[in-house]
Amino acid sequence: MDPLQAVHLGPRKKRPRQLGTPVASTPYDIRFRDLVLFILEKKMGTTRRAFLMELARRKGFRVENELSDSVTHIVAENNSGSDVLEWLQLQNIKASSELELLDISWLIECMGAGKPVEMMGRHQLVVNRNSSPSPVPGSQNVPAPAVKKISQYACQRRTTLNNYNQLFTDALDILAENDELRENEGSCLAFMRASSVLKSLPFPITSMKDTEGIPCLGDKVKSIIEGIIEDGESSEAKAVLNDERYKSFKLFTSVFGVGLKTAEKWFRMGFRTLSKIQSDKSLRFTQMQKAGFLYYEDLVSCVNRPEAEAVSMLVKEAVVTFLPDALVTMTGGFRRGKMTGHDVDFLITSPEATEDEEQQLLHKVTDFWKQQGLLLYCDILESTFEKFKQPSRKVDALDHFQKCFLILKLDHGRVHSEKSGQQEGKGWKAIRVDLVMCPYDRRAFALLGWTGSRFERDLRRYATHERKMMLDNHALYDRTKRVFLEAESEEEIFAHLGLDYIEPWERNA
Repeated sequence: MDPLQAVHLGPRKKRPRQLGTPVASTPYDIRFRDLVLFILEKKMGTTRRAFLMELARRKGFRVENELSDSVTHIVAENNSGSDVLEWLQLQNIKASSELELLDISWLIECMGAGKPVEMMGRHQLVVNRNSSPSPVPGSQNVPAPAVKKISQYACQRRTTLNNYNQLFTDALDILAENDELRENEGSCLAFMRASSVLKSLPFPITSMKDTEGIPCLGDKVKSIIEGIIEDGESSEAKAVLNDERYKSFKLFTSVFGVGLKTAEKWFRMGFRTLSKIQSDKSLRFTQMQKAGFLYYEDLVSCVNRPEAEAVSMLVKEAVVTFLPDALVTMTGGFRRGKMTGHDVDFLITSPEATEDEEQQLLHKVTDFWKQQGLLLYCDILESTFEKFKQPSRKVDALDHFQKCFLILKLDHGRVHSEKSGQQEGKGWKAIRVDLVMCPYDRRAFALLGWTGSRFERDLRRYATHERKMMLDNHALYDRTKRVFLEAESEEEIFAHLGLDYIEPWERNA
C-alpha cells in the first residue's frame, strides 16, 4: 500500500503496553469479531463519540472504550494521520504495523451497509507531508514519508479518477467555468491548473500546511482552499451558483449548438428560460440549435458506459461495412476510464485506405444510418489537413482532420444494461457522437489529442517550453533539429518528449 494512503507503525509482533482492561461495555451481539474499533475523541467531542460508539455496537461492531492492544482500527474525525500519531505518542503508545487509521466516513458507510465495507484510499488517514512527530523513547516511529516534487505540468503527474480533494476541486471547477463563460481567460486558466494539480495528489488537503510546495496554487486559490477548510464550503463558488448570469449561461449553453455569443445575446434580451426562447417567434435558430432543442432532454442527460459501448458497436458495424480494415477507437473521457460523459468520440483510421476512400467514408456511414432511420442530425467538416505543415503554437488549437458531429438514435435493445438513460415509454435515446477520420500515419498524434483533458494541453505546453518542440493532433516537430518526429504509438511520442508514459486512465487532469 502507498505510504501516503495509510499509516502503519512498528511491527505487529511487539505488543504495546495495555492502557486498560478491554471493556465488555455492550449487551449487543458482536457480529464482526475480526474488527476491534476505537473511536478517537480528539476533535470529535465526548457526546458525539458516545453516540457513534453506541450506534456502532447496535450494528454488531465491537467498540472499545479505551485503547488496548486488541484494537485493530482507530477511527477519527477531522484528524490527519499525523494528528493521530502525535496523540498516540503523547499517550506513550507503540502502534502496530497492522493497525488501521481510518476516517469516520468509513465507519458511517459501514453502519449504513450494516457490515464492514472495503477500506478505500479515501477512508485511510494520511501522514501530512510536512509533519514528522517527535520520536517517543522506546517506540518504533516512522517519519512522514517523503513526497516527490510535484510538477506544474499535468503530463508529469498521474491523475486517476480517485480524487482525494473533490471538495476543493469542485469549487475551483465552478469558478473556472464561470470565468470561461465570462471569457476571463487568465483567471479561468489559473483555477483550472489549480484544480488539475489537486486532483493528482495522493493525499487529501487537511490544513494549509499541506499546500506548501504544491505548484499552481496562487494567493487567490489558497484563500479559497483556506475558506473551505474553515467553513466546509466555498463562499465564492456558492455565490457563483446563485448568480443569475451564470445560471442563465449554463442553461443556454447546455443546448447543443449554442455558444457564448448566442448565450450573451439571449441574456441581454432578457431571456432566463428555454421555454421563453423557444416560443419567441422573432428568434432564428441554426439547424444544430433546432436539433439541440428537439432532443434536449436526452442530450443533457449523461451517457453511461453501457450506452457508450452500444454506440461503439453501432459505429464499428457501419464503418467496417465500407472499410473492412478500419480501426475504430473510442476516445475522450470514456478512454480515460470515466463511467459517464455528455457525448461519445471515436477516432477512425485505416492502414490500407486510399485518400479518396478516407474522404468518402464518413459520408457513406452517415448515409447508411440515414437509410436505417438512425441519423437525427449530421454536420460533416471536410479535412483541411496539410501533411508537412508545422504544428500549431496554440495549446487549444483544433485539428484539421475530417470530422462529423452527429446525433444518433440509440435503440434501447442495443444497450446491455438495466439502467440505461432512456426516458420511460420511449424505446430509444438521442446520443451525441463525434467521428474523426485521420490518416493512418497520424493516428498516434490524433489518439493522444482526442483522449483529451487538461493533460493534453499541458503536454503541448511542456513540449514548447521544456523541449523546444511543437505538438498537436497532427505531428511533433523538433524546432532545434528542424525535423518532424515520427511516431507509431503514444508511447513513442512520450519517448520523444523525454517523458514517462502515462496510461489513458491516469490522464484525468
